[in-house]
Amino acid sequence: MNRIASRLGAAVLSLAPLGNGGAAEAAPIRVKVFVASMFEIGANTGDRAGEFQHWYERYWQKSQPHEVRGALKPAYCNDDGVCGAVLGMGKVNSSSSMQAILLDPEYDFSQAYFVITGVAGTPPSRGTIGDVSWGTWLVDYDLGHRWAPEEGKPGEPVFIPRKGYEEYRVFKLNPTLVGWATRLSAGVNLQDSESAKQYRQRYPDEKARAAPSVQTGTHMTGDTFFHGPGLSKEAQYMAKLYGADDYVITEMEAAAITLVIKRQFGTDRILSLRGAVNFDQGNPNETTQQHLDPAPGQTAGGFAETVANVEAVGSRVVDHIVGNWGEWQKGVPPLPAK
Repeated sequence: MNRIASRLGAAVLSLAPLGNGGAAEAAPIRVKVFVASMFEIGANTGDRAGEFQHWYERYWQKSQPHEVRGALKPAYCNDDGVCGAVLGMGKVNSSSSMQAILLDPEYDFSQAYFVITGVAGTPPSRGTIGDVSWGTWLVDYDLGHRWAPEEGKPGEPVFIPRKGYEEYRVFKLNPTLVGWATRLSAGVNLQDSESAKQYRQRYPDEKARAAPSVQTGTHMTGDTFFHGPGLSKEAQYMAKLYGADDYVITEMEAAAITLVIKRQFGTDRILSLRGAVNFDQGNPNETTQQHLDPAPGQTAGGFAETVANVEAVGSRVVDHIVGNWGEWQKGVPPLPAK
């Protein structure tokens, strides 16, 4: 009996590495950098670019799509270990896609870096159209209690955090990795548009009127497109309440995606990269409703230039990590002295 059991065990072991047709199963792709975008407007190439197209054209034109069960869109990888996908807009949509991709046996994410990227809004006191921002902190705009302003004391915040979400609602990203990102992307020639230049002049803020640049600060994640000076002030209040840096970007996905990655791999290798395509409030001469529903020809412009800026800035970091993989493979190297 022992001989029979031994033979059966050996047979099972000999079959273990074999896939369909008797061939040995391919080893999973070792992902070095994963670029997560939220939407694309049309095709991945050849038409108006959304968040994914410039990345696709740089890294995956010759790559085959891989359908991932549970993900919104296929994933792509090149021979250098740079992978990416469109995850979908909003916290649930994007994080469920990220979870599905992380669990796909085709990939090994054990040493991967993640660049969560897309377009966003910015308060005119801290940014402008065309800016590209590296997140230093990620804050979830929700996970608390809110009430109508008239139901509280005049001028006081209408939000308090709800207990029990302390580990979910705020993430401090690796300062050394963010330091690398800002240093590597310094000096990138950012594009601008005439329409954006004209639109900025509607705002009195010095930051709003400035030319695009690379910024850092807190990225505020919320499914709600909050607009107006009151809610912008509230977002800044939340950032300070949690001990984070100044709120500079409003977006819809980064904190949720980060939580998914954190549960398997931690947060040391995560970057949040956003380009500002709108202000989070109108100028002093328009109401919030007018800002949300502008007349024809009254929009900010600059979308095409901003998505190009995001890829131009982010690819500096992706290419550096991949090109120096021996130094980055086991973790973020120390930031050298200037």
